Amino acid sequence: MLNNSYICAVDIGSNKIAAGLAQVRKNHIENIFFDTIVSGGVKDGVIVDALELVTRLTKILKSLKTKSGLKIKFIHVNFSGKDISTKHSHAIIPLAERGNKVITSTDIANANEQARILGSSLEEEIIHVIPSSYSIDSKNNVINPVGLYSHRLEADLFMICAKLSSLQSLSRAVSQAGYEIKNLSFSGLATSRAVFNKEGKKGLSVFCDVGSDITELLVFKDGLLQDVQVLLLGGNSLTRQLSEGLKINYELAEDIKRSYGIIGDAGIIPEDKEILVKKDEFYKPIKHRQVAQMITNSARLICTQIKDVVEKRVAFHEIDNFVMVGKTLLSDGFIEMMENVIGIPVKIGRINNPEISLLLKEHSDLSGQKYLAYLTCLGMICEDLENKVLGSASLVKPAKNLVIGAINRFKEVYQEYF
Repeated sequence: MLNNSYICAVDIGSNKIAAGLAQVRKNHIENIFFDTIVSGGVKDGVIVDALELVTRLTKILKSLKTKSGLKIKFIHVNFSGKDISTKHSHAIIPLAERGNKVITSTDIANANEQARILGSSLEEEIIHVIPSSYSIDSKNNVINPVGLYSHRLEADLFMICAKLSSLQSLSRAVSQAGYEIKNLSFSGLATSRAVFNKEGKKGLSVFCDVGSDITELLVFKDGLLQDVQVLLLGGNSLTRQLSEGLKINYELAEDIKRSYGIIGDAGIIPEDKEILVKKDEFYKPIKHRQVAQMITNSARLICTQIKDVVEKRVAFHEIDNFVMVGKTLLSDGFIEMMENVIGIPVKIGRINNPEISLLLKEHSDLSGQKYLAYLTCLGMICEDLENKVLGSASLVKPAKNLVIGAINRFKEVYQEYF
């Protein structure tokens, strides 16, 4: 991608589609362009109206072309939602018939490939393959066995997968808009790439991305991804609570949430303070305290659900970093509520890539907290810049090639077992 002098990343969400286009020269960003539009055709991370999504993709990428003057052909795209799954796969390969031999990078690649094939499924596409650890004859949990002697090599892989049919639908939508998928990234992993540096990944780190209708939880141990959880909840839950509780339409509830949403002690709001909202051509007064109570209760429920999922996997007293991102965090009092529920400090994710961080000061689209809308795009750009994209994202091609990939995967599985 870098030899084409641009990196284009598109973050497809249920509420918005955000896109970033970086002009690159000698592996450094010379200029960068952003745009965001209201999403369409996507719910819970799954495409529900392909034609609508094609229309939105065409619109936002045309805007980036106009802004940059560049011709865009290949794009990086994220994937998330309920069709994401994770699994561990284990493989053992012999290294020598007798005695021991020195382990090479080729041996590691062979062990990884064997584990990948064993973990393959006809219904899924592997997006990321992440080595968890290796084992040799005399030692377990070896991080890098190159140069060591052993009779056999064992590989443990952590794999992030997605339902093949959903990826085919996404690939087809991108193709119909006139583009090709160059790389595919799991949203949470791409976003964490923009937020974490080496220091931030030391120890046990929990990364939480609260989206509009999906929350992604990632657990890292010394920089290695250990677990991924996708929760079907997010900022839209607050809006729905207001819409149902106040019996108003969703759009009006969203406006009230953004303008008057306060999470915390609603008792500090004077009881007689009211908000005028337009309903059925008339203006109706609503108690501000009532609004705050509804949003607070809904936010507490979200935080509690996040806590319940996290503590099933790690002990909170062992967590060194608990980092959150997402525009829901901009709701007044949300971070404080999260800290109160889980009992440990919570940090708002900041961009730690030095080159991208500099843009925060120079680019108006990233000033203040605006960068939160583009974190996933920036993460995919960081992946490409650092040339360290994890896993097999480059295997994702237009829909017809995904079908061929499924056939090849069937052959691999058949040959392995029969």
